[in-house]
Amino acid sequence: MPATHSLQMHIRHTLTALLLALLVFATSAFAEEAPRFRFTEPRGPNAVGLKVVQQYDYSRVFRDTTDALGKPYKGERARPMQTLIWYPAEKNGGKPMTVGDYGNLTAAETDFDDPSISPHNKRWIAAMTPALGDALWAVRDAPMAPGRYPTVIYAPSYSAMSWENADLCEFLASHGYVVIATPDMGATTRGMTNDVAGIDAQARDISFLIGYAHTLPNADLSAVAVAGFSWGGISNLFAAAHDNRIDALVALDGSMRYYPGLVKAADVHPENMTIPLLYFAQGEFTMEDQARYLADAKNVGPSVLNEWKHGDLVTVHMLGLVHTEHSSMYQRNEDVWKGFANEHKADYGREDGIPGYAWISRYTLNFLDAYLKHDATALAYLKKSPAENGVPKHFMTANFRAAQGHPATLGAYREELGRQGFDHAVDVYAAFKKETPLFKLDEDTVNEWASGLADEKHFDEAIDLLKLNVTLYPESSNAYSSLGETYAGAGQKQLAIDNYKKALEKDSSNDHAKEELKKLEESHTP
Repeated sequence: MPATHSLQMHIRHTLTALLLALLVFATSAFAEEAPRFRFTEPRGPNAVGLKVVQQYDYSRVFRDTTDALGKPYKGERARPMQTLIWYPAEKNGGKPMTVGDYGNLTAAETDFDDPSISPHNKRWIAAMTPALGDALWAVRDAPMAPGRYPTVIYAPSYSAMSWENADLCEFLASHGYVVIATPDMGATTRGMTNDVAGIDAQARDISFLIGYAHTLPNADLSAVAVAGFSWGGISNLFAAAHDNRIDALVALDGSMRYYPGLVKAADVHPENMTIPLLYFAQGEFTMEDQARYLADAKNVGPSVLNEWKHGDLVTVHMLGLVHTEHSSMYQRNEDVWKGFANEHKADYGREDGIPGYAWISRYTLNFLDAYLKHDATALAYLKKSPAENGVPKHFMTANFRAAQGHPATLGAYREELGRQGFDHAVDVYAAFKKETPLFKLDEDTVNEWASGLADEKHFDEAIDLLKLNVTLYPESSNAYSSLGETYAGAGQKQLAIDNYKKALEKDSSNDHAKEELKKLEESHTP
């Protein structure tokens, strides 16, 4: 055999061996850099139970009168609400839910009588194959632990299943919370729609679940929070804007940051919100990224985080996490990681998602403990720097911004009068006006408010309000007439007469003031 051929063969074998070695090394390195997700936070003092309730919201129609073939639809047409409830449970020997068990729940999300897993959900579950046998904590129908616990509504991401963050939901239940969730659906379709109607549908789901929680013997409805991931983190804002039963919000990289135009279109005003908000933000999100969201004129609107001034705001930047890593089930889905190379931040890798999710859970627990359980230690935790809380360097930043001032709303003004006293009505109004020049109290609104107080015999408070009204509307005959009427009800006839006379000075055709003044003068003895 020629020497040159022998040399070539030797080089070829050497290169082959080298390539194989590199392949083994690369495979080994990838295995080390890409471990499967596991939840690393220890369970709280409670065991965890899970109930699955198939119910409907009969106040809303979900199905059309005809099916896909144009035939009359024969099933229930109300909105299906497959409801998952995680709760503190007594210790038991039950078999815990696996990832696969959660996956099987998708079969009955919209059809309780004839469940079947859709092709989309089959693909989703198949992509979690390595994790399907992993056991979590919750045991189906485990006996409830005694007591009543603060309530957390979980709002899933765009079109997602209710259990996309089952690890977080179980974690909170183990620490003494009742957590309730339903799938994220559009107004009339299983898939969510990228518009205000879709967000409103999920916001109404949230309010429905708060109402449903009243039927649960272990749910404390005096303390309610809504936690939402992505799209659920704009729906919870919409819900809180219209449902004052909500006491706190948690947003896992919520869409409230990315869709200001929808916030504006829905006439939602973050500058008037007074409840606390915990917001987790994905790693570096540049001005260029934001510009892409704002390129469409329809998406121009208020910056929710900038406008959130009247409620405490805790902003946590997860420096190494991409958007999808804010969900434990997304982290278990191998298809999700296929595009990770195009999204990952700096030199952070897939392995950083595991401790990142743990810190998200820990901060969420402390936030809820601080604002729903009024735990001073938990509040102090939120005010500390990440380093003081033991967070590794270069992993996250956190900022606590305390609420300041008062929103320009009637409710806030009423609350401040309740604190300072109604005899300060004029001064408090001036302070609100100075802070927010556009703040204004409508004459009829003040009259109605005062009338209600007078009906309940709170004459002093009603009179203070009506004094404010004549200050704000000095040319209004009706304002003086209302003040006169309230003085009369309080038995202060001379002051009633004086104000009825002022009412007639402003408008001599005020027949009500004429009649009441005549009655008072006939019966009044100075």
